Amino acid sequence: MSESMLAEMALTLLRESELSVAIFDDGDVLRFANAGFVQRFHMQPDGRITWADIMRTNHALGRGTRVSGEVDFETWLASARSRRGKQPFRAFEGDRHDGQWHWLTETTLANGWMLCTVMDTTELHRQGRSLRATRDRALHAAQTDALTGISNRAWMQQQLDRLMARPGTLTLVALDLDHFKQINDSLGHPAGDAVLRDFARHLQADTRRADSYGRVGGEEFMLLLPDCPMAQAQPIVDRLLGRARTSIPLPEAPRQRYTVSAGLAMRQPGETAQQLVARADAALYQAKREGRDRLVCAA
Repeated sequence: MSESMLAEMALTLLRESELSVAIFDDGDVLRFANAGFVQRFHMQPDGRITWADIMRTNHALGRGTRVSGEVDFETWLASARSRRGKQPFRAFEGDRHDGQWHWLTETTLANGWMLCTVMDTTELHRQGRSLRATRDRALHAAQTDALTGISNRAWMQQQLDRLMARPGTLTLVALDLDHFKQINDSLGHPAGDAVLRDFARHLQADTRRADSYGRVGGEEFMLLLPDCPMAQAQPIVDRLLGRARTSIPLPEAPRQRYTVSAGLAMRQPGETAQQLVARADAALYQAKREGRDRLVCAA
């Protein structure tokens, strides 16, 4: 059988499968969906709609993934996006507003394209529901920063170790909010929390699905950009700092703004994760010394 015939047969199998099957590109845009996926999520691939669009639309119509009442939807979405596509293969369970349960898998290629499958497990889930739900909540909590909803320090360290073990370029960006203590002291910790959540939203707005980002300290964040050389990484970080600079995180205090300093380092041959982090931190401290609200790239 020729490769073209084999590819045609594979595509036919995907279309006819009773599993819900979808393919997303490296920008997380839906490129293929079989009938099962379209029926489940009510979305057709049009070359523009993203996974986040699908989640938002279905949630708004009350038929999407059920989100715990303790977390607002956008916080949940930020958390889900911060982990999506970061592993070659991932499988997990979820439930919907209509009471159905499903088993989801994500297979991600090195170029960022992803195959997603969804299988209805409602009947199978009736037994052992409480135990699995508790396990999933514990796993989610272990990987997530509770305040911002994005990845926490432990998860970022795992991603850094994973990316350091693979070939290709890797750029690490250390980020720190400027004069953050003054915000807490003058406006109170709830205002400071709102500023941190605001920056977390900006952090995920201008990154690719392959990128990893998380809060690694009080007002400290990390951004990992795989297969992204310094010349491409600098504009990404500059846009991020610009978003923060013009943001209004506190509607009740519109004059309260904030800025961010950043240190960027690209992995060098033979370098360890600890050495890469140290060089990015050194560049960050240099940005602070030079006046803050700027990006400094390590030599």
